[in-house]
Amino acid sequence: MKTTALAASAALLLLPLTACGGSAAAGDGSTVTVTVGYQSKTINTVTAGTLLRSLGYFEKQLDALHDGHTYKVDWQDYATGAPITAQMTAGKIDIGSMGDFPLLINAARGKQLGKPTHLVSVTGYNLRGGLNTIVTTPGSKLASLKDLKGKKVSTSVGSAADGTLVRALQRAGIDPNKGIEKLNQQPAVGASALSAGSADALSQFVAWPGLLAYQGKAKALYDGAQLDLPTFHGVTAREDFAKRRPAVLEAFLKAQYQATAYLNEHPVAAAESVAKATGLPAEVVYLYNGAHGISTFDPAVKPQLVDALKEDVSVLKAAKLTGDVDVDAFVDDRYVKKALGSSYAEQLAATPAPAASEVWPKGAEETRTFKTPAELLAFVAGHRNGIRAAYVPDATTGTLWFADKAVWVADGTTLLPFVTQATAQAYVDAHDGARAVTYTDALGRAS
Repeated sequence: MKTTALAASAALLLLPLTACGGSAAAGDGSTVTVTVGYQSKTINTVTAGTLLRSLGYFEKQLDALHDGHTYKVDWQDYATGAPITAQMTAGKIDIGSMGDFPLLINAARGKQLGKPTHLVSVTGYNLRGGLNTIVTTPGSKLASLKDLKGKKVSTSVGSAADGTLVRALQRAGIDPNKGIEKLNQQPAVGASALSAGSADALSQFVAWPGLLAYQGKAKALYDGAQLDLPTFHGVTAREDFAKRRPAVLEAFLKAQYQATAYLNEHPVAAAESVAKATGLPAEVVYLYNGAHGISTFDPAVKPQLVDALKEDVSVLKAAKLTGDVDVDAFVDDRYVKKALGSSYAEQLAATPAPAASEVWPKGAEETRTFKTPAELLAFVAGHRNGIRAAYVPDATTGTLWFADKAVWVADGTTLLPFVTQATAQAYVDAHDGARAVTYTDALGRAS
C-alpha cells in the first residue's frame, strides 16, 4: 500500500449511514438522481470515477441511507474537465472530478456565474509533479527542453499538462508565449498530431504520455517531476448540492474512500478493471495506478496540495483563463472529514511510499518487487518471454517508467534508469566514467 491505515478504516464504511440532511422530507418516497461527471481515461480520477463506478460502492452507500428516497446515479463520462465545469455551473452535474488547473477554472467559473463549487477531496496525486510529461516522437532529434524553441508543441490549454509546459519552458529560458508555437488540442488530437508530424512535441497528463511510450509512438522529453511541484486530481461539488444533500455527498466520499482502499489492496485487479472499462492497456494503467505507480491515492486534502493550487493561479492568470481565485474559499474538506471520521487525520499525515522496481509476470495476479533496478534487469533477462511489463523509478526524480523505454546509464557496476535523455545526460556529465547504454546492454550487464 502507498499510504498506511487505509484498508481497515475503509472497511468500517460498509456500515449503514445515517442521513444528515437534504431538502426533501424523509419518507416521501421520491426518486433522487445524483449526477456524477468523471473522466474515464484520466486514470488519476478512477477512485471517484471509473473504478468507483465499476465497484458499485456509491450506489451501496446510497442504499444504506434509508431516508425514504430512492437514489439513482447518472454517471457521465467526459474527455476533460472543462465540460464537467460547464455542466456543473448549469446545475446539471452535482459532483465532478478533474485535475488541479481545471479545478481552479471550476472555482473561477462557479464564482463568476453565482454557482459556487468546492474542492471536497483528492483522488490521485504526485508530490513532485510526475503526472505530466512532455513527449516527442521516438526518432526525434529533440533531446532537451531547449530544443523546443521555435517548435510546435501540442497541449490542452488550461490543463495541468499545459501548466507543466509553461513552467518547464520558463525554467529553460524560453518564453512560453513566443518561444514555441503552442497548439491547443484535446489529448487524442495532439497524439495524432505528434504521430502525423504536425506537432514536434506533446505535453499531456495521464495516461497519454505512458500510453504513447508503451505503444512505441513517443519517448519522454521532459519528466514533470523535475519541477518538484505537486500536481493532483480532485473532486469538486456544487455548493448548493452539498448544502441540500450533505448525506449524499458524504456517501460519495465514503464510497471514494472504499474504492481507494480497493485500489491499494488490489492494484493489479484494479488496473485490469480500469483497462476493461476504458480500453487502455492494463500495463499503462498500472504504470500510474499500481502499487508503486506514479500516482498516490488518498482522499485527504493535504496542505501541500492546497499550497500548490495557490501557486497554479498565477499560471492561469497569465494565460488570461482566470482572474484571482480564492483557493482557501474554494477548498472545503468538512464533508470528507466527516465521511472518514477518525481515519482522516491518518490519511492527512500519510506519505507516499518510495518508488520501487517492479515486474508484472505474464499470467500472474500479483507483481514482484525488487530492491534495485539491476535486480529487476537480472530477473527480466532470465525470463524474457515471461514478462508482461517491467517498471523502474527514475534515478533522480523517482518517476516510474517502463524499463524497456527508460534511458539507462552504467556507472561502474551500477545500472541507473532515467525517464528522459536529458536527465540521463546530466547524470553522465556529473559522474566520470558513467555512460549511457542500451536496454539490451543493460540486460546483458545485469545477467
